[in-house]
This record gives sequence, C-alpha cells and structure tokens, in this order.
Amino acid sequence: LSLSGRLRPCAGMLSMALAAKAAGLHKLFVPEQNAAEATLAGGLEVYPVNNVQQLVRHLTGEAPISPAPAWDGTVVPLPGPDFSQVKGQEPVKRSLEIAAAGGHNILMVGPPGSGKSMLAKRLPSILPDMTREEALEVTQIHSVLGLTDPERPLITRRPFRSPHHSISAVGMSGGGASPRPGEISLAHNGVLFLDELPEFQKDVLEVLRQPLEDGQVQISRAAGSVTYPSRFMLVCAMNPCRCGWRGHPSGRCTCSDREVAKYVEKISGPLLDRIDLHVSVPAVEYASMRRKETPESSADVKCRVDAARAVQTARFAGTGVTCNAHMTAPMIGQFCCLDHAGDALMKSAFERMGLTARSHDRILRVARTIADLDGAADIRPEHLAEAIQFRNTDILKG
Repeated sequence: LSLSGRLRPCAGMLSMALAAKAAGLHKLFVPEQNAAEATLAGGLEVYPVNNVQQLVRHLTGEAPISPAPAWDGTVVPLPGPDFSQVKGQEPVKRSLEIAAAGGHNILMVGPPGSGKSMLAKRLPSILPDMTREEALEVTQIHSVLGLTDPERPLITRRPFRSPHHSISAVGMSGGGASPRPGEISLAHNGVLFLDELPEFQKDVLEVLRQPLEDGQVQISRAAGSVTYPSRFMLVCAMNPCRCGWRGHPSGRCTCSDREVAKYVEKISGPLLDRIDLHVSVPAVEYASMRRKETPESSADVKCRVDAARAVQTARFAGTGVTCNAHMTAPMIGQFCCLDHAGDALMKSAFERMGLTARSHDRILRVARTIADLDGAADIRPEHLAEAIQFRNTDILKG
C-alpha cells in the first residue's frame, strides 16, 4: 500500500489465491495488476482494486467493482531456437530426443564450438507441452519471486534456467534469511542447464544430488523449514579438458593426463551416477556445415517425443509418475523386463563397466524410453545396447 493509497502489485498472488480457495473463501480483493493471476486459481470472485478509496466506495455500495474476468488463457506461441538451425551432430540430437522423451538427465562433452550450448538451448522446443497442473506449479514458483508477467500470468512454456558458474549454493538450492526458491526450483518441470560444469563450485554441484532423486528440496533454518518442488531435467555441458581441445583433430591440446584428471575430478562420482546419458559432442565437420539440406525441425522431433510421452502417461496413470526417468524400483521390475539375450547383455555391461545399482536402473529406464520411441512393447537387445552406449564415462578421460 503506497502513501497515496494506491495498491501496488505483490509477489506470490497465485499461491495466496489458491490458499484462499482451499480455506473456503469465495471473494478476493487484490491489486489491479494481480487480478489476472489471481483468477488462475478458479472458483473465486476476484475484485481488482486500484486504490483504497475505490475499495471503500465498493464496500459502501457507492460504486461497486466488477469482478475480473477469468484469464482466457490465450497464448501466442513465441518463436524460439529450433533444431533445424543446427547442422550436423545427428547422434547428439538423437540423445537429446531420448532425454526429452523420457525426462532423462544428460551430459555433453566436447571441444569449444562443437554446439553443446546451441543444442541445449533448443531442448525446450521438443519437450512435451505442460499440463494445466504443471503450468500452475511453475507459475506459483515464479510468482513468489515476482517473475510473472501481468499480461501473461500463466507460464505455459517449460522453464529453461541457465545459471552462471559463479552462482552460490544458496542461489542454486534456495534459502536465505527469508527462504526463497533457488534455480533448481525455478527449473521445476523444465530444464536446468549447467554450462562449463567443472567451473561450478563443488558445494554448488553437490546440492543437486538430493533434489535429483526426490524431486524436491528442503530448506531448513532456525525459524523453520520449507520444501520447494524441484523436479527438473539436468542438462550439463563441459569441455574435455581445461584448454578444451583434448581429442580435437587439430591436436592443439597441451594438457597432460594428470591435468585432465584434475579437471574432471571436480565432478563427483555420485553426481555423475545420477546423469543418465553421457554424450560425446565432436567438432563439427566442414561437410556438415556446408550441407544445403535443411535439418529436421523441432516440430517433427516433438511429434515423436509426444507419442512416447503419451505411452508413458497411459502406463503410469494414477501413480503420480509422469515419465520413465521417475520410475520407482518396483516399476522398473514391472515395465523393464529383459529377455534372455537382453539379460546376458546387461550382465556383461554391469561387470565390464563396473556399474552401480543406480546406474543399472538408469540404463533400464533409458532403454524403456528408447523402446517407447520405437513403438515397442518390450525392451529388445538393440534398445538396451543403445542405452548402454550412452553410459560411457570414458569420454571424461578424453
């Protein structure tokens, strides 16, 4: 409330409106600029108030305020980066399609200029559209931080957050004297992109471990604790060494094996174990750059991703699980059965690659997604083989 009596917009209006609805209230008086956002809660009469005098005249019956119409939800699609703009790197595009289809985490390793960031920024263009429930969850989080647009209060495009590597652990996980959501919550139902992964402080990377497993983060302070949702796709990109040119055909890398090992040691084994797909992104070939054909568009890839997600939605109906990446252990046992050939292949990979129980389950989840993209009811050996080849931690050794 300003000194002139004008009502200023406030943060977190959607959360307050939903709380009012849950408490059984039917009328809500809000600042005029927050009215559209408050109507998203549904089932409330929302009165937009510009100043205190206007509210007094309404309450005395002198000049009633008309309730705000429910926001119609008209959304004009915003143009964004498209896969058709990326030449070459077809294997990497395939891995991103698998990641999008199953909600899997992915790590891309390659020299500077190979297109890692370019590809990551185009990932939202192939992700499935958010449901109304998902959009409300995302909007609540952004509303708490005052990041919503009064003209377009409902966030309908999946978030893409790309924090700088100088971010603190609190900035990543949330917190502060008055707890606020961090980047991992702002990326809820979307993508968290960490470019130059080894440049992040180790404590910042370690705060990701629990949210990646649980889909939420708990902030505890002396005054109490608060839990924020943080179900996101983790997308990471890094160079193979500090100079960036390890393995490049030019041979310009000057890093020793020890320097390479020291560079990648910043990424802990437990965090790497939680990343489903490890992908090598080689330097782009000249022939690919000069190719005249237009690469496949994001819309075409999204059609396949949507079809695979539709299969998963039907599979997990009523369980609270929305995609293969979030399958529980019992679900893996039920939906990721292997035939004799597949079991032999999995056993060989487990022993040869020194897999953990977690990485074993993540391979099966990825194989299930590949089978869904292929329209197969069961996981076949070729699906499993492709999933195993994406579990290649040797790319971190150049």
